[in-house]
Amino acid sequence: MTNNRPWKLTVNTTSLNHRYSAKARWLHWVMAGLIVLAYLLILSRTQFEKGSDPRTLVIQSHFWVGILIFLMALLRVAERRRHTPPGIIPPLQGALHLLANISHYALYAFLFMQPLLGVATVLAGNGALPIPLTHLAIPSPFDVSKPTAESLEHLHVWLATIFYYVIGLHVVAALWHHFVRRDDTVRRMV
Repeated sequence: MTNNRPWKLTVNTTSLNHRYSAKARWLHWVMAGLIVLAYLLILSRTQFEKGSDPRTLVIQSHFWVGILIFLMALLRVAERRRHTPPGIIPPLQGALHLLANISHYALYAFLFMQPLLGVATVLAGNGALPIPLTHLAIPSPFDVSKPTAESLEHLHVWLATIFYYVIGLHVVAALWHHFVRRDDTVRRMV
């Protein structure tokens, strides 16, 4: 008896090897989820009365999620240095290559700057970093300065607003690469 199957199961090992490392992919998607969570937390604070325990918990959680994003960004950069990302097939040329690099540097800049601004704001405004669900705090090495804290917070909010657009650009670019240019940009990260 012969087996005349009209289909054949094959695995494209080239495309499997032409991906970011498993750790880089994991960090990318967990960080994306944490960024969404950070925005949801800070936007939801208005649902609670000022000074209430739930509002304090939401704000502190936003702060500590930001710290976690910062730490994961450090790991992401270390992983990127350890494992060079695979090139896009077909490769980007000229202005497209330049724009891709600029957008990635902008993403990394936000991933580092936003948490640092958040920490500086809390340190300048409160004189300590509160640890959620405890009465413990990490003391500040700086003097309390409400005007400095307000300036830092305004900068933090302003950059967060810009970050919406950078994230949106990142998502739109990924969709453009996948559906219009039809390269392997998205496949490298999934």
